[in-house]
Amino acid sequence: MTTVFPARSRATITLTDVGVVLGDKTVLSGINLSVSPGSRIAVVGENGRGKTTLLRVLAGDLAPDTGTVSRHGSIGFSEQEMHSDDGQTVGDLVSQTIAPSITALADLDRAGDAMAGGDPSAFEAYERALERAELLDAWGAERRVDVALAALGAETDRNRALATMSVGQRYRVRLACLVGGDSDFLILDEPTNHLDRSGIDFLTKKLKSWRGGIVLVSHDRALLADVATSFVDLDPTSDGKPRVFGGYDEYRLGHRAELARWEQEYAVQEVERERLENDLAAAQGRLVDSWRPVKGTDKHMRATRASSVVTAVKRRQALLEAHELSIPEPPVPLSFPRLRSSRIVRISAQGVSVGGRLNGPVSVEATRGTRLLVTGPNGSGKSTLLSVLVGHLDPNTGSVSRVGRIGFLPQETRLPAGRRAADLYDSNLASLESTGKLKSAIPLRGLGLLSPGEESKRVEHLSIGQQRRLHLALILSADPGILVLDEPTNHLSIALVDELTEALLDTPAGLVLSSHDRKLIRDVAGWDTLDIGADNSVEAGAMGSAPGGDMHSTDLGTRGT
Repeated sequence: MTTVFPARSRATITLTDVGVVLGDKTVLSGINLSVSPGSRIAVVGENGRGKTTLLRVLAGDLAPDTGTVSRHGSIGFSEQEMHSDDGQTVGDLVSQTIAPSITALADLDRAGDAMAGGDPSAFEAYERALERAELLDAWGAERRVDVALAALGAETDRNRALATMSVGQRYRVRLACLVGGDSDFLILDEPTNHLDRSGIDFLTKKLKSWRGGIVLVSHDRALLADVATSFVDLDPTSDGKPRVFGGYDEYRLGHRAELARWEQEYAVQEVERERLENDLAAAQGRLVDSWRPVKGTDKHMRATRASSVVTAVKRRQALLEAHELSIPEPPVPLSFPRLRSSRIVRISAQGVSVGGRLNGPVSVEATRGTRLLVTGPNGSGKSTLLSVLVGHLDPNTGSVSRVGRIGFLPQETRLPAGRRAADLYDSNLASLESTGKLKSAIPLRGLGLLSPGEESKRVEHLSIGQQRRLHLALILSADPGILVLDEPTNHLSIALVDELTEALLDTPAGLVLSSHDRKLIRDVAGWDTLDIGADNSVEAGAMGSAPGGDMHSTDLGTRGT
């Protein structure tokens, strides 16, 4: 394998009018992007918008169908899943990563030996090798990778075969090699996957101090907010072209402003379309009347009048057809219902525990207006507790009582296959209305969670993110008084998560929430907290009760309205 040395300040990747077609679908079109040392670029957009495809084009892993790509410098590319060749070990991957440093030190040794042997021409070669080794800080290359392997919780045994490791273990080794290496560019696809909190903190620090360029795709909004200074938004736009924004806040505001402009332009188009339709209808009416002129009108006048009316009809028909193609219909933004119908709603859990999953005893009380964040490491029992609260799992000890309508979004969505999304939603509404408890039905389109095209798809043909949005729509349609949400941001786009966060902060419904989303946790700072430790020990946060004791959330009434 040819060793590619860093180009440092001369490094660049340039995409010009790049397009990619996969099968019969245009995934990318008209992409113009320049990456240089110091670039911190986040690629964002809904699932299926071509984010991973763009990274593959940048890295040279995929050739575009249209446009040109130029690259100068070394590139480290981390895909979401790392596959392994038979026999390749951790040590092999480390050696590939630090190959430029190994080569530079070997060249330095050879030149040094030649100088010691009296070769007068070796001095110039020694100077070149020394300059390159110093540029790479080659003497510390292996140590930097070792530090990254340890910090990311990756395998450190150089003889361990990659094929014997899990996807997560292989990914951490690859990521550690990249951030411990010295490439001009890091191109990272979901780099926080398979990392714990300390690993994410280490990765964030490394990326912020990286001297080369970075392009990344991530669902971790905190990572993007902390690292990225430029956002390439691949979500649909009125003209079909991607948008580029500055930092995270500019992206959020710019994305919304773009959608607002699109909606305004489309509204104007709709008004104009309606006018053209009325003009066409009037012209067609005149055409009918032209064949029944008043008595006494001669044939020449009837023919002349008919010809001019036909011309007018054709002209208006052409205008209408041309106008209909001008601006596509914009996506519908999230419209979160007020969730007010349940007058009395309460969850009261006293001293609950589940053998082997939640030691407890845990006591939780939630009502309308409750704001409770359940935290803790993986495996501590957060999902178990939430399942107990909503009645999906019976506790081994303690008791739970529930009053009113409670909505539950579990960590993983499993919806019945074989039905169209709209049909599933409508039948759910019909079932709710038959109970006589639902005051007003919310149409699926009104929630802004699925597009018309997605509504018509069968559930099994929806992406994971689309199924997640449909599941949320089914829950909201019941107008619950308390929402119990387990990792609600999973598989949702950044724009939708931002909209959902604002809706949760504003709703009068009670909320019991568990999430690893660091940005969401920042956004709900000040909520009551329940921390379940790695040993299932329970610690109350803002509620102030003793670990494992009774915990009563403050009744916040209509807080957030």
